Amino acid sequence: QVQLVESGGGLVQAGGSLRLSCAASGSVFSAYVMAWYRQAPGKQREVVAVISRGGTSTYADSVKGRFTISRDNAKSTVYLQMNSLKPEDTGVYYCLATLGQSYWGQGTQVTVSS
Repeated sequence: QVQLVESGGGLVQAGGSLRLSCAASGSVFSAYVMAWYRQAPGKQREVVAVISRGGTSTYADSVKGRFTISRDNAKSTVYLQMNSLKPEDTGVYYCLATLGQSYWGQGTQVTVSS
């Protein structure tokens, strides 16, 4: 089992940047596939980016070229660097760890003002 704690959310103007962090504890972090999801008000949760155990990353079309997912296995942390933020990026961002079972963090709010 793994526990996840997100941080780094906040209020930013359109065009700005934020870096989210998700710190993991309780298990072997390097064995997990890690992902960032987000949920906007009134919408379903959607995948934003995924990073494999080996460091291969994939992105939702809506964030390609603007967001970068990375992981530091020594720090048991996954990051989401978000640049050129848009109001439609507003939502609660969640970290997900998967190794057979999946585990969610509690989420961190990102608000992008126009």
